[in-house]
Amino acid sequence: MTLLREAIGDSLRRARLAQSRTLREVSTSARVSLGYLSEVERGRKEASSELLAAICDALDVPLARVLWDVSTTIAGGELPVGAAPAGAPAEAAAVEPATEPVATESAPAGAGASMSAGSARPQVDGDTRIVIPAPTNGPLVLVEAA
Repeated sequence: MTLLREAIGDSLRRARLAQSRTLREVSTSARVSLGYLSEVERGRKEASSELLAAICDALDVPLARVLWDVSTTIAGGELPVGAAPAGAPAEAAAVEPATEPVATESAPAGAGASMSAGSARPQVDGDTRIVIPAPTNGPLVLVEAA
């Protein structure tokens, strides 16, 4: 079982190493001691939300991106080092997760979902009910895009 503090530390370390930065550089920028940042990265210390925000600012990585990385790690779908989620715009690394195709239930005549030519998403008419299956492993994580 992966502890949250370990997953957070791993994500922060991957972000720092992807930028080829030292602990000293990041700790100075985040105004946190080098030793404490090292402990956070190794998963030995729990980072407060304020400290986490300061470290993310120092790394120029959105907090939402770190939380996304942590949630995928805990769910078992770890992203490669420095990779953004699939479909992530270059300027915004925090996006909603890619989803499986959506199943639809029958609705009254005249209503329903249809795929338009070349479209990746179904066009949904007024009273159509969309059923999204619950995840089979791991917790449900909701991410609100900015």
